[in-house]
Amino acid sequence: MTSPSPPPDRPPPDRPPPDRPALDAAALRAAVIRPGGLWRAVDVTTVTGSTNADLLARAAAGEPEGAVLAAEQQDAGRGRMGRAWVAPPRAALTFSVLLRPRDVPPARRGWLSLLAGVAAASSVRTAAGVLATLKWPNDVLVGRAKLGGILAEAAGRAVVVGIGLNVSTGPDELPPPGPGALAATSLWLSGSARLDREALLADLLAGFERRYRAWCQVLGDAERSGLHAEYTRLSATLGRRVRVERPGGQQAAGLATGVDPDGRLLVRDSADAELAVAAGDVVHLR
Repeated sequence: MTSPSPPPDRPPPDRPPPDRPALDAAALRAAVIRPGGLWRAVDVTTVTGSTNADLLARAAAGEPEGAVLAAEQQDAGRGRMGRAWVAPPRAALTFSVLLRPRDVPPARRGWLSLLAGVAAASSVRTAAGVLATLKWPNDVLVGRAKLGGILAEAAGRAVVVGIGLNVSTGPDELPPPGPGALAATSLWLSGSARLDREALLADLLAGFERRYRAWCQVLGDAERSGLHAEYTRLSATLGRRVRVERPGGQQAAGLATGVDPDGRLLVRDSADAELAVAAGDVVHLR
């Protein structure tokens, strides 16, 4: 296994755009579905509005956990805070998974998006050779640019987790950053020579299953399952000064000191008081 490469200081030199082969659903099923395993159905659709919306509908209809739905193109992909998430056909890895962590207390289910982030960043490092990190709660970074994001949504007792990673997206295909938002990047622009979406997805699903099973076994205890330690190692937020823009327009600033048992970001302000943030946008301050 080669070592992950550091993020480049500038885009890679001009070269032909990479090929964008379709995902092979049969090969993915053979790679990740096993007797007694978490994943029981893996489907690939050519185009859909949103894989999250599709699985939320299936969850509401009673489908059991373990379904995976990937899309070659999404017309109405969603990010956090109602933002759109779009990419050219076959240029990104976009998929959702259906989970039913019935024994995990609802308060601890906030760790599901963090768990997905750990699985995504770890697979980017191992399968694509790029040093990905995490910005709380669910941005996958390469350097100071955003490689992908995660959206967890509940449907009753089920949770659908969607993951999107830019793989072969070129500089002219990335959206311009909004005010205060991170610039976007892709594995290709980050210098990776390994742009196999199928291999990346198979590796990510295997890592997700391993962590999810361990986390569920201890009733969502991130410390005992080892998830907290993994997240801390991959975090680009902890130990930094941050500004948190919370729903409703409220803001808080301070030092990001940790993540609590429910997955909330702990921020110590200038008065040495510690605030537990459950939702909001985090801005890394220089």
